[in-house]
Amino acid sequence: MKPQTPPAPLTGGQLVLGTIALSLATFMNVLDTSIANVSIPAISGDLGVSSSQGTWVITSFAVANAISVPLTGWLTERFGQVRLFITSILLFVLASWLCGMAPTLEILLAARVLQGAVAGPMIPLSQSLLLSSYPPHKSSMALALWGMTTLVAPVMGPILGGWISDNYHWPWIFYINIPIGIAAAYVTWLIYHKRESQTQRKPIDKVGLGLLVVWVGSLQVMLDKGKELDWFQSGTIIALALVALVSFCFFVIWEITEEHPVVDLTLFKRVNFTGGVVAISVGYGLFFGNLVVLPQWLQIYLGYTATEAGLVMAPVGLFAIILSPIIGKTLPKLDARWVVTVSFLLFALVFVMRSHFNTLVDTRTLMIPTFLQGVPMSMFFIPLTAIILSGLPAHRIPAAAGLSNFVRITCGAVGTSIATTVWDNRISLHHAQMTERLTPYNTPFTQSVDALSSAGLSAPQANGFIDRIVTQQAAMLGANDLFWISAVLFLLMIAMVWITRPMKGSGGGDAAAGAH
Repeated sequence: MKPQTPPAPLTGGQLVLGTIALSLATFMNVLDTSIANVSIPAISGDLGVSSSQGTWVITSFAVANAISVPLTGWLTERFGQVRLFITSILLFVLASWLCGMAPTLEILLAARVLQGAVAGPMIPLSQSLLLSSYPPHKSSMALALWGMTTLVAPVMGPILGGWISDNYHWPWIFYINIPIGIAAAYVTWLIYHKRESQTQRKPIDKVGLGLLVVWVGSLQVMLDKGKELDWFQSGTIIALALVALVSFCFFVIWEITEEHPVVDLTLFKRVNFTGGVVAISVGYGLFFGNLVVLPQWLQIYLGYTATEAGLVMAPVGLFAIILSPIIGKTLPKLDARWVVTVSFLLFALVFVMRSHFNTLVDTRTLMIPTFLQGVPMSMFFIPLTAIILSGLPAHRIPAAAGLSNFVRITCGAVGTSIATTVWDNRISLHHAQMTERLTPYNTPFTQSVDALSSAGLSAPQANGFIDRIVTQQAAMLGANDLFWISAVLFLLMIAMVWITRPMKGSGGGDAAAGAH
């Protein structure tokens, strides 16, 4: 296929409206990955199912989304990026309406599968369309504007979902997508319909597609249900892991040798793509894993409500919003690798600060590292995305963006599973270590039991009270361990950044020039 001459960058009002429309579509998409999490009890109760069955509302979306994201490159070449993007938005709106109207769990899950599947191409295509809208020397600014929505939406999701569930009815967590999606699709069509990318009818790689569905589906279900089923103590989890591993190996071999692969794995031959994808994916997995654990700790062990825990986490996006445009503007003058290095050092500092929390921590102390975390977040997505896409021709941008986003999203799911499992294991370890000292021969313990008995508690009640305190301390120590591990891993990941090569020109400004 002869490369298509790229369209000229947008200017003036079209550029502003195009950026807003693409950002709104991205925000709506990312928001739906987390907005339902806090609404599961309300959904389960209303539909008359258990909470464990209700979690399939999250799992079904994640599995379908993970499968469809890496297909973006192939779908774009077949249908065109503008046509595919607008169709994805409209189908997402339809699926959101079906989710809200669902009278049973089965219909809701079917709608969520559709929603996740059509959501897949939206994020990578919004990147590609946004980069084509800006001149090469402003590509970093385009990535900055795109990155802001990606950073803020996961934080806003639980807050918005909790508020809607508390004050309205759970279907509205899906209905809010309808006006946003229709507006984004309409504006996108007005501005971009004459900027359609070149298409070609490639044969469908049915074997590759089937293997992709099998291994990604098995992996996602394993990650989502692993903790509930006690991981590899469960035959179901072992079976899912074996299916995922075997089908993944066959998938890689098939895609490398297939003439028209459904996923372009040859992108990993580029050192900047590989190094950047590993760095952004592992970093995102660490960030997202901690983003899940911290609110759980606040709610379960410190007595925060869901809304209060969400508000403690909310300031994380403040500095990200303020600084992202600044980073985007200055990145062309800098070496993107140094920007990412500073980001990872600051992430490590934030987690070290959290590792010193205790059970008496006040809200102000909790929010200080949360505020500061916005600084490295603003320096995280933009330069790494610039490194990943550096030097790529325009027709390979959708495939590269789709594949890199797929690996990042998958690592987010892996990071969440690992973080919660490690936390649980460390809680058990610290609880066992502390309780083995609580014997009748331990003077402070016996004094505490006597004091509680004098206050009117029976011996079992006194022991239960002390056990709750021990559990609270064990949870805090387990969280501290997780924060320390995260800090060390961020420091180690700096090495991955420096295996990449300097981008053309003075830095990040030409990173996405391949899109033009």
